Amino acid sequence: MDKHELVDWLKAEYRQFQSLLDEIGTARMALPGVAAHWSVKDILAHLNGWHPTLLGPMQAALRGEPKPPPPWPATLQTDDEINAWIYESGRERPLSELLAETHQQMQQLMALIEALPDDVRIEHVHHQERVYHLVWIGEERFVVGEYFDHFHDDHEPDLRAWLAKIEAA
Repeated sequence: MDKHELVDWLKAEYRQFQSLLDEIGTARMALPGVAAHWSVKDILAHLNGWHPTLLGPMQAALRGEPKPPPPWPATLQTDDEINAWIYESGRERPLSELLAETHQQMQQLMALIEALPDDVRIEHVHHQERVYHLVWIGEERFVVGEYFDHFHDDHEPDLRAWLAKIEAA
């Protein structure tokens, strides 16, 4: 897979993701109960909250700069602490803002990959049923599909089960 095929893969993943969001519809995205008390809106805020930890370091690596700090307070150390901070930070944000941010982050990621040299090193790691796409910039590697991998592994099953349940009601 070269960088153009990787961008095509990301676009296909994003289209599938958007298709699922369209199926849910914006009117249902704030309903709680998708994953415990989280709504679809909360899951979007969660995914968007983690995405800068890929985008920022990739941008810095391309510029030859040090890795930037994450967007949350440095005192937060565990994923649970960070997720709670992201949840509280995103809870009151309008859905339209979160959807626009998702789109912006995806466009930013695709532009970053397109800006890479044509001979960029791309590896594929097979783990269980998933293929992880790793892009190397210098000596640093980046899991460029992390947004979708995390969504498929940790949120999509809950979301689809919730959607089936509310559609059956």
